[in-house]
Amino acid sequence: MHGWVTEERARFGGMADHTREQVLEIYEYLDSLTTHHAFLVQRDGEPVALFQTYEPDADPVGECYEVQPGDYGVHILIGPADGRTERGFTGEILRVLIAYVLADPAHRRIIVEPDARNQKAIERMVRAGFELGPEIDKPEKRARLAFFSREPQERRG
Repeated sequence: MHGWVTEERARFGGMADHTREQVLEIYEYLDSLTTHHAFLVQRDGEPVALFQTYEPDADPVGECYEVQPGDYGVHILIGPADGRTERGFTGEILRVLIAYVLADPAHRRIIVEPDARNQKAIERMVRAGFELGPEIDKPEKRARLAFFSREPQERRG
């Protein structure tokens, strides 16, 4: 985990200069919360992604936009390729994780908030079906909100 979150490609996650102990403390803290969860996604027994979920009204992001009933926040960090080169891998992981979140009927809309400078992540979310929202200012970054609604008509407006 420490290696993933401190790689250059993960610089927008804000942990590039964190020690192993600091990363451990962050995830131990998340594990202590009932509103935030972290999952290590595996494929064939090998870690391939870090997936975090949170309730926006129990997170600082909830102070930056009007949280709606059924909103559910996620963070996704795809692990290093490590020889994995199949095309569409990231998109498939996103489809699986979106389906996982929406399997709970209480989750009506998925919220992501990538760093506004992370154009690659923003474009990836749009390709996955997220609708772009406003940019917001959080203490640690300027972020771009994006929303994935359960119902296609909700996504249109």
